[in-house]
Amino acid sequence: MSEVVIETRNLTKVYRDFWGRPKVQALKALDLQVQRGEIFGVLGPNGSGKTTTIKLLLGLLFPTEGEARIFNEPTTNVSKNERIGYLPEETYLYKFLNAEETLQFYGRLFKMSSTERNRRVGQLIDMVGLSAAKHRQLREYSKGMQRRIGLAQALINNPELILLDEPTSGLDPIGTAEIKELIRELREQGKTVVLSGHLLADMQDICDRIAILHRGELKELGKVSDLLTVQDVTQIRAKNLPPQALEEIRAVVARHGGEAVVDHPTTTLEELFLRIVRESELHPGRRKVAAHLEGGAEPAEAGSAS
Repeated sequence: MSEVVIETRNLTKVYRDFWGRPKVQALKALDLQVQRGEIFGVLGPNGSGKTTTIKLLLGLLFPTEGEARIFNEPTTNVSKNERIGYLPEETYLYKFLNAEETLQFYGRLFKMSSTERNRRVGQLIDMVGLSAAKHRQLREYSKGMQRRIGLAQALINNPELILLDEPTSGLDPIGTAEIKELIRELREQGKTVVLSGHLLADMQDICDRIAILHRGELKELGKVSDLLTVQDVTQIRAKNLPPQALEEIRAVVARHGGEAVVDHPTTTLEELFLRIVRESELHPGRRKVAAHLEGGAEPAEAGSAS
């Protein structure tokens, strides 16, 4: 069985005002499991609970109800952070340091030896494409360059679990493609990556599974390929056929020696996302309940409790 790296059970977060009265329910009864070695996407519009979820996993926030565990340990156990890399939505780095000094600083925080730090710093700067700018102060960096050095900072300790909040924000198409390829390489190394964002095309390209949140509730969960498949429509594609052989599908395919490929067409992640948000507006109490059952049982849906 696959190893569960992240698990949440009934994870709920309510922000309160000065007098302790409930103000905003940022997250409601979230049940998730993330397996080792997968790229997992947490998707949703602004205010859906994505960043709150990541901060709860890191132990930066405490849940109102429920629990979250990482490496089968409570998120309040700070020792787990040595095995985690984190890129926040906004890159908070010292602007008067250059790239090398920045990574050296974070390497010292993890008590890495000077030899290991030097090797790791050079490797990461080259990996994120900042070799030509490694001696420039970060205040001179564009937002895209800041995201790159932020990602390098998140990887300085060679973490097992990497939490990335909007990792491609501010990057041009070439930079975005390079970061996505880097994330795939991290998966090939056996690392677990959790992405948070709303750039649908990016999430569709690289995620193995996704969870879609809306107004703090889990609305959909599953493999990207499964969620984008239109199950009630069958699509037939013919291979190796001349144009004139398209009138009588199967008969002509067999007659002309072609090969019929029958499968289900897929929608796009953007279309799925917009449909779920529209349905959520119409049915605000309906949410996805991830029942952790053996045998690959599908998550169930539940209405709001009265």
